[in-house]
Amino acid sequence: MELGLVGLGKMGGNMRERIRRAGHTVIGYDRNPDLADVHSLEELVGKLKGPRVVWVMVPAGQATQSTIDELAELLSPGDVVVDGGNSRWTDDEKHAKELAEKGIGFVDCGVSGGVWGLENGYALMYGGDAEHVARVQPVFDALKPEGPYGSVHAGKVGAGHFAKMVHNGIEYAMMQAYAEGWELLEKVDSVTDVREVFRSWQEGTVIRSWLLDLAVNALDEDEHLDKLRGYAEDSGEGRWTVEAAIDNAVPLPAITASLFARFASRQDDSPQMKMIAALRNQFGGHAVETKK
Repeated sequence: MELGLVGLGKMGGNMRERIRRAGHTVIGYDRNPDLADVHSLEELVGKLKGPRVVWVMVPAGQATQSTIDELAELLSPGDVVVDGGNSRWTDDEKHAKELAEKGIGFVDCGVSGGVWGLENGYALMYGGDAEHVARVQPVFDALKPEGPYGSVHAGKVGAGHFAKMVHNGIEYAMMQAYAEGWELLEKVDSVTDVREVFRSWQEGTVIRSWLLDLAVNALDEDEHLDKLRGYAEDSGEGRWTVEAAIDNAVPLPAITASLFARFASRQDDSPQMKMIAALRNQFGGHAVETKK
């Protein structure tokens, strides 16, 4: 099939390549002309045969809103827009309604996989009407990991981003647990090789995971994380998860504490946050702050 892809950054650029490897045609647009196949959204839409599918992969908020607003004026009834960024699920409902007034379908898709997705595939959580999801299914199949799992039609519009938001909230808590354990091991005199303790957990333990593998990668690069400042940003989904928990009276003490720990990292040079920063850099290529 043909796909228009808007946003060719760290995630979008690799997604374009993986979809092309599966035999599909991708026409990409980015504000950076060095990355783009076309030079405007109008040109992108003009090169696609109808009915069109355009996947938006730009930052959440105003950037996504303005892109969808422009596409709404360029696309035709029967076309479908996919928002694959990290938008808040409440925005999805608004976008779906605005596009439906013009006969354009809408699918929201949470995408996980970071800088490793090109080779390993991307975990996909999507929401929307079955007919619109079916239009995009060949692309979902191209992006997902090999095997039966890694892709789910989570429900109605907004369900994909809501599921990805909860996924990221769980990720916050898991990273925090590894970071706290690492700091405690580093603190005591009796444990003389913390990195190898972490490495030993990669096989045969109930806490083995891809995040643990990435923690070992980070420790191989900088055994005591001496090069990093104990500072970690939050990308928004952790806050939204806690807000949704409050709205629905669901207790999330571990996820909430992990979010607050990141806030604390901006006040002190936290050893735990060195590990959080290292993990975010490993799986997503997120920027880290080094010591001056």
